[in-house]
Amino acid sequence: MYMKSTLRVSIVIPAYNEAHHLAQCLTAIQKQATKPYEVIVVDNNSTDKTAKIAQSFPFVKLIREDRQGVVFARDRGFNAARGDIIGRIDADTLLTADWVMNVQKIFQDSPVAAVSGVMHYDVALSQTVDNLDLFFRRRLARLLGESDTVFLQGASMAMRRSAWQRIRHVLCRKGNMHEDFDLAIHLQEHGHEVVFDERLHATISARRTDVGFLQFANYVFMSPHTYAQHQLNSRKHMYSVVALALVAYVPARILYRGYDPLADSFSWSRVFTSRLESARVDPTKVKA
Repeated sequence: MYMKSTLRVSIVIPAYNEAHHLAQCLTAIQKQATKPYEVIVVDNNSTDKTAKIAQSFPFVKLIREDRQGVVFARDRGFNAARGDIIGRIDADTLLTADWVMNVQKIFQDSPVAAVSGVMHYDVALSQTVDNLDLFFRRRLARLLGESDTVFLQGASMAMRRSAWQRIRHVLCRKGNMHEDFDLAIHLQEHGHEVVFDERLHATISARRTDVGFLQFANYVFMSPHTYAQHQLNSRKHMYSVVALALVAYVPARILYRGYDPLADSFSWSRVFTSRLESARVDPTKVKA
């Protein structure tokens, strides 16, 4: 056992115009078997009811970050967190009820600095999609682990606050890269262990696919591009993921747009109907 004391888990949620998703996200946190030490929502200049929804949950601490960009909202939340472990999720993430408990177990059982887990998606044929996603996550965790360049995914990740305090001043904040990948790279460059652990499960929205092909392709190519900006040869392992994502773009978008999660049903008529929720903000764009 790495630490015998119960670790306090803070959960940080950067949010920009997430009124459509935030209530469900916070409700899932409310149902945690082990309650988090604190929940921080960072409002990044929202123009909708994001802040009001956050304030409607008594356990939420709402703070504001004026610099536009997920990386700045993340920093603001991480710096404000007081827990031993900082959990980071997106405003459309739905955590399983054992997420906080498993975060505590992972960090109590080993000296790892940061972890990401298994993702599930709100699409038709979700089991097939989830299994394919898990196959590639396992493969990448093995390949990237050989060079200590395992990535983190901000939709469901956690890290030691002590590790954050050691590396926060060296992170890249220039945009045009995945800030969660950058965080993982710098952690490992400074000798910290980053892992993929299948005890962590969360469901996220597949609305990233509900954009034009060029916009989607640009986002996907940011994965190897982030590694390339750090001059890491391990970027080669990301190209198979890029290829799969581009091939799967059309079917994935159909499976997302046609799926009604409440009724757990698929309809072709929904594919050609405008969705109420907005597309997810591109985290690679910043405006200081």
